[in-house]
Amino acid sequence: MSKPGKKEQAKLPPCPNPTCRESRVVRNGSHRGRQRYQCRSCKTYFGETQGTPMYALKTPAAEVAHALLIVMRRGSLRAAEELTGHKYETISLWLKRAAAHAEALTQVLASDLRLSQVEIDEFWSFVQKKRGQLSSRTKESAGAAWSKTATVASSSPVPPVH
Repeated sequence: MSKPGKKEQAKLPPCPNPTCRESRVVRNGSHRGRQRYQCRSCKTYFGETQGTPMYALKTPAAEVAHALLIVMRRGSLRAAEELTGHKYETISLWLKRAAAHAEALTQVLASDLRLSQVEIDEFWSFVQKKRGQLSSRTKESAGAAWSKTATVASSSPVPPVH
């Protein structure tokens, strides 16, 4: 039989420090309910979500995954906002984080959420479309568009109420 310590050691994450030569990671308490670790070799402290799209988020992973799944299936940030209660700006940031970790997230979408390849492709095409829309807008152009909309709305006649 193998020693229990060796089995436990295999479940610990590797040290995220690229200059660390010998990864000797141990558990080191928790913060806000999330496990913390320390590498005894290089004295680096890190959390279980470091290096993932979930790093430094206070929202549970299940809620983020649910919101992204709604965006993928409905094709709308507003729909996800209405169904989850999270602001569309927040969901948009989650999409950007997801895009930065595309390869790992694709594996999660396929295995954990049991999505087909077509559904995964639709998801990434939606992310790419939103990324293009967000990068093409600037604060000035968004403000100008809002001003034009307000001007048109205020100059249009209001029908009388009977």
